[in-house]
Amino acid sequence: MAEDPTRFLAAYDAVLDHWPVPVDRMDLASVYGTTRVIACGPVDGEPLVLLHGGGATSAVWFANVADLSRTRRVYAVDRIGEAGRSLRGGRPVRSVDDLLDWLDGVLDGVLDGVLDGGLDGSGPSRVDLCGHSYGGWIALTYALRTPQRVRKLALLDPTQCFAGYRAEYLLRALPLLIRATSRRARAFLAWETHGAEVDPAWLELYGLAAEFPRTKVVVGKRPTSRQLGSSTTPTLVLLAGDSRAHDVRRVEAAARLHLPHVETAVLPGLSHHGVPFTRAASLNSKVLDFLDKP
Repeated sequence: MAEDPTRFLAAYDAVLDHWPVPVDRMDLASVYGTTRVIACGPVDGEPLVLLHGGGATSAVWFANVADLSRTRRVYAVDRIGEAGRSLRGGRPVRSVDDLLDWLDGVLDGVLDGVLDGGLDGSGPSRVDLCGHSYGGWIALTYALRTPQRVRKLALLDPTQCFAGYRAEYLLRALPLLIRATSRRARAFLAWETHGAEVDPAWLELYGLAAEFPRTKVVVGKRPTSRQLGSSTTPTLVLLAGDSRAHDVRRVEAAARLHLPHVETAVLPGLSHHGVPFTRAASLNSKVLDFLDKP
């Protein structure tokens, strides 16, 4: 694993520099370290917090932010302990409770207006939360623990929420888990996306992210049917029709069976890792339609 993150950080900045909207780069301090948040859209817009998938960084939302930020204040977050510009502090994120407490602090910054330069208590009391893959698991787990802070929840091909991984996916990922390299990360991505075309700048970033110094990622349990049944949060589950990560029909059936207030859809032609940026216009439209419903 590379010890010098210079190339990674340069690639990260290069992707952000080409986002189609102006962005504000913000840092939020906590006991866990300093969290980098990328914000865009009108400051007085309804807050929408985006949680990326594993190894993708907040830069992965390049194909989504133009649509999502037209009327909303979008906050894309780099998780502490993973590849990105967030910096670990004195207290490591070691458990699910730590992870959710960290996210709670991020939402404090959003709702109190700290990230946008204010602290007048007049902001909204809840956010909309959108997560992809592992970020979807974090978003769902947080909403189940702290439903009063989440107005609506959008889960994009979420993993470990309603069903497990396919065995083939885990076997293909094993070399990357044993020793992460840029070459292995890019090969795994090419396999899972069925060789789909990927933005070259982001592909470079994704490969380098695999070699970025990081801590052990927190892995928690799948929510139980009882926990899911207690949800009061309106939830959208969008699934990738060509996902190799899991059986999307099984995921959709479990979500419909166990989760109240849920809407689901399977998007054809999308792979699991390609969800944020493949045919993004359709995905963006579905997310906004759901968020805009009264």
